[in-house]
Amino acid sequence: MFYIKQELPINGQIRAKEVQLISDDGQKMGIVPLSRALELAGDKKLDLVLVSPNSTVPVCKIMNYGKYKFEQAKKEKEAKKKQKVQETKELRITPNIEEHDFGFKAKNARKFLEDGNKVKITVRFRGRELNNTKMGENVLNKFITTLEDISVVEKKPKLEGKNMFIILAKKA
Repeated sequence: MFYIKQELPINGQIRAKEVQLISDDGQKMGIVPLSRALELAGDKKLDLVLVSPNSTVPVCKIMNYGKYKFEQAKKEKEAKKKQKVQETKELRITPNIEEHDFGFKAKNARKFLEDGNKVKITVRFRGRELNNTKMGENVLNKFITTLEDISVVEKKPKLEGKNMFIILAKKA
């Protein structure tokens, strides 16, 4: 269920003495007393909605408030549909990765980047591999050069604990 961010005051909730009135077909009817505006809205079986409370004379419009709320919710839903959520995909590798495995991971990374996602490539060091972190850095730099035609480096190789990682994003 979708809701409008702020509820607009309608009919009896309006607390002004005089209002600038706009009819249901969009014509300006000038400044009228609130009682007269409510009467006009009641005659048409519609609601009197306060659309601009902060102006010197508050602006009210005669409309079907239920229909208005429904259309606002519909617009909000459409806007939400069109949003692209960017994810970060992670690929985990070891410092002594084989050539075929490297090609396979690079192909996956390329696919993720083309889909508009960011790619985090993590080298996990185990045991004595931590003594030779240069190997992991070389593998990450090889990824950077392989994918440089489609991506930019968002985060340079960085060692955190037993992992070293880079983040690649699609070129603009």
